[in-house]
Amino acid sequence: MKKRLSHYDAKGAVSMVDVSDKQVTDRTAIAHAFVRMSPEVIRALPDNKKGNPLEIARIAGISAAKKTSELIPLCHQLPLTHVSVDFDIRKGGISVTAQAATAARTGVEMEALTAVSIAALTIYDMTKALDKGIEIRDIHLIEKTGGKSGVYRRKNSK
Repeated sequence: MKKRLSHYDAKGAVSMVDVSDKQVTDRTAIAHAFVRMSPEVIRALPDNKKGNPLEIARIAGISAAKKTSELIPLCHQLPLTHVSVDFDIRKGGISVTAQAATAARTGVEMEALTAVSIAALTIYDMTKALDKGIEIRDIHLIEKTGGKSGVYRRKNSK
């Protein structure tokens, strides 16, 4: 069977996917982003006058996941049962990981991806006074579970 884009109807018009006939299942997703920054900016994180950039980014990411259907036009509104955003300070920057979970008829990939994206943007916003050259890279889905398509795990995820 040939794969096709799901957000178009038979006539080619944009359409929200009808999930009425799908089973409600537990679904999870994990996404990643990397905020590349200098060692000087990393060292300055605890001294930020606006507050702890990572804790503010965590709240922003969780809040964004809850608003995904408002930000991305054809996403379904989902009853999220869990969202977490975590950080790992590494050489060259900060790794951002978000997990989202629901029991629903459609997956939470977009919620996890939205969470890491907004968390990364918040880190940029909180640290841009020190370096406007900070970069956001490698936004991608690491894993998703549940639903008809089952488990997906990205190969060679960072």
